[in-house]
Amino acid sequence: MKEFEERFSEFQADMIDICMEYVEDRTDKVYIYASCEEGMISSSFFYMINNKYVECHKVNDALEDADKSYDVTTERQFMVLRIINENIENIEKLCNEYEVEMPTEMKLIYDATNGKFQAEYKYDLVHTNDELKTADDFADEWFEEIKSKHL
Repeated sequence: MKEFEERFSEFQADMIDICMEYVEDRTDKVYIYASCEEGMISSSFFYMINNKYVECHKVNDALEDADKSYDVTTERQFMVLRIINENIENIEKLCNEYEVEMPTEMKLIYDATNGKFQAEYKYDLVHTNDELKTADDFADEWFEEIKSKHL
């Protein structure tokens, strides 16, 4: 089981790494939402920068120095999402290989100021059982929940 946990952690760390790279390591916190239900994978990511909660395409809104803006092109956003989704697929393969239940939802938080990592997992179907909401809706709700807690 030790190897399983190490590989599981490596895939999560890779998700954090690509999100940190997206903002050139200039963030206070990274938040990653990952969903894997019934063959459908979805993800999103957002940040806390200068005490402002911002979605990935709006990270420049949190900057105090406009000269050091981030590259938030759609290509870069999709590159990050592709890598996160590949890691979710790898976690799913890993869980299958070790016959361990795959989380349907993962909420990962990395505090870049102190190096602390926390994760919350769900194993019940989240969006599949909801007639109206998609995985993206749940990701958006998490962003709004985190943002409203810190106002």
